[in-house]
Amino acid sequence: MTSASYQPSMLTKQVVRDGLSYFLRGGLWLRQAHLPVNDHVIADDFIGVCVATQEDPALDAYVIAQLRMLGIKRVRLDFTYGDLESANARFLSALIAAGYRVNLHLVQPFQAAKQMLLAEEQDIWRQFLHDVLDRFGSQLTHIEIGSTINRKRWSGYSFDGFLATWDIAYKLIKARNITIAGPNVQDFEPFYNVSLLNQLKARQQLPDICSNNLFCERVPEPESNDHRVFKYQWTTWFDYNLIKKARLLQKINLDFGVSALISPVAFWSVFRIQRRYPDALEKQADYAVRYFLLLAASGALQQTNWGALICQREGLISDGLTEHDYPALERVTHYAHADGQVTNYTHRPSFAAVKTCAAQIQGARYVGALANGDGLEHHHFEKDGHTIHAIWTQNGKVAFLDAVYSQAVLAQAVMVSRDGIVLPNTHVFVTESPMYLIWHHSTEIAAEPTLAKDLLIYAHQPDLKYFRFDEGDWQGLVLAKDAEDAAVLMRELHPEGLQAPHKAGALRHARNAIWAVPDPRNPERQLTIKQPVKMYPHKAFLDRFKPSKAKRSWNGAMELMRRGIGTAMPVAYFEKVGDASLKQNFYVCEYVPSEANIGQIFAAFAQGETHFNNFPAEDVYFQFAQFCHDMHGRLIYFRDFSGGNILVNLDADKQLTFSLIDTARLRTFAMTPFPEQYRLADMTRACHKLHWAGRERLMQIYFGMLGRQFTWRHRLAFHLYDFKVRLKKTIGRKGWKRMLRKIKGLKA
Repeated sequence: MTSASYQPSMLTKQVVRDGLSYFLRGGLWLRQAHLPVNDHVIADDFIGVCVATQEDPALDAYVIAQLRMLGIKRVRLDFTYGDLESANARFLSALIAAGYRVNLHLVQPFQAAKQMLLAEEQDIWRQFLHDVLDRFGSQLTHIEIGSTINRKRWSGYSFDGFLATWDIAYKLIKARNITIAGPNVQDFEPFYNVSLLNQLKARQQLPDICSNNLFCERVPEPESNDHRVFKYQWTTWFDYNLIKKARLLQKINLDFGVSALISPVAFWSVFRIQRRYPDALEKQADYAVRYFLLLAASGALQQTNWGALICQREGLISDGLTEHDYPALERVTHYAHADGQVTNYTHRPSFAAVKTCAAQIQGARYVGALANGDGLEHHHFEKDGHTIHAIWTQNGKVAFLDAVYSQAVLAQAVMVSRDGIVLPNTHVFVTESPMYLIWHHSTEIAAEPTLAKDLLIYAHQPDLKYFRFDEGDWQGLVLAKDAEDAAVLMRELHPEGLQAPHKAGALRHARNAIWAVPDPRNPERQLTIKQPVKMYPHKAFLDRFKPSKAKRSWNGAMELMRRGIGTAMPVAYFEKVGDASLKQNFYVCEYVPSEANIGQIFAAFAQGETHFNNFPAEDVYFQFAQFCHDMHGRLIYFRDFSGGNILVNLDADKQLTFSLIDTARLRTFAMTPFPEQYRLADMTRACHKLHWAGRERLMQIYFGMLGRQFTWRHRLAFHLYDFKVRLKKTIGRKGWKRMLRKIKGLKA
């Protein structure tokens, strides 16, 4: 049956058989495939971008001007039925006239692709190819056939339908000695590559260049192992990182006789990043550069593209529209046109970041990796008589330059930021935003790449900078707006002069002493200082293997800020090196005034109150459930989510705002799904003082946001936590203390 009513899947039995056969014969085995390949040259047009235009010819000139600013030599343009009579033909002529190497991607409309087994549809496709080749064929770098073919709902192809499409295109394109690329498989799904190349080889119709959209947006960091390959529990066993996926795709190509591999489209959507991080524009720029650098280091790809140049969701340039204005068909399948008005177009940080990356590595020789994996990436390039080191960390981690290089080597380096800004030689930090260190080729360079141990920062802290504290036996970090403010904080809050007050003068004095002091930068404000003052024997033993409490509190606050969850603003942490008592460390943060904490509010509801500051209980439940849903959705397990650690304020818009304190126990996760037991562990703590009717309502709302029901199994977790608390109060440490106080009272 070949009618339009029947549309078989691309994932046929033949695809599965071919893929399994290749896999079982060891085809996907490549020794050390997750590591970069040393000593290879990167093409001078390695980085490209997907472009589109509008009816207004002024946009052609605008795009070409942006390409010149980027320093990009090569572009990819999508071209479909009717485009020879549209603005796209005019734009293609303008790109060729401007000297750009154009990869023309021929895209069939969805219905046409769906019906490619019909003779009349094949005739339309054949005529379209004739017309395009007659007009532009000799002026193109290559022509690509196929568009996300393993995504049926995007492209429309069946397996046999695509083979028919390819057969017609291959014969016409190769008859004119034009380079042909394809089949444009989406993501890392090698069974499709294997089966298609097997079929095309049998037909003697192999592409000159194999194209595969090598995305890793959902990983989400470019360096991370892909949990989609062998699921979460196997992720670290098989090292399926970006480099390994690129090198395995290259191996498949070589095994079937295709020497070149390109990635025509990849991007990070700003809106997807925003689900987890508030600094989505900065993260997009970080990820773009890290992606290109890793693929350059892999040695597997001839070219790789960012797509699209102009788009509100993934563009290097925003069109000023919203996510809801995105077209129904994914732009990775067909980037048909640029939207919006030029007057609303703005460069994103990723524009300058890609421009800088292209200038540094295109045409360079990749020498090798100085560090690869374990949170730190450090790569050696050579270009135009210079040595270039690209260095960065994974999200949240930090390294100190003076721990990687000697001061003498740093003094001879030109340091360039991710965005092309020359940094002072006093620059200290290596973060998740890549930077480049450049020396004259004759400079002798020794490096010992190492991460700062157990330390996290929020790299994109707006209007604030980090400053190292390193005096005598004390070390730490200070967060301030400039060096002058940092110097004031270091002097006035020097750890040698800090001393916990007695219980009467402290906000809290138990295992930790917490007290307030005037902010030396502004005496009208207050800072809060926390110091451990009591260590139980078992804690003293276990904590010897952990960072200091101050550093853990700092790290927890940094993770909350990185993920857009409210907390007291960190100011500094100090710790004494080699402190055997584990008490010589201080965490400093801004004091957070609050109207109440969630424990007080829930206790009031439990006593019969129906409002908090004229705010209905139902609204409190909904907004708190939303806060918890957001926190867990950003993969944060707070672990000490008790009522007193959740501060609440009512803002001017009659909305509740929540800030978390006591952050030392916090844990975060890199990948979804967030474990249900951790959701319940946090929620049972937070709701302990709330009556059962309130718990039921709050948890119904919370689980409703997840599309699930609050069941008896979830209720059991609350009962178990209540029992645990009662047990601690009777036979635990608190119970023993209470009994001793009673005995002392009787004796008195």
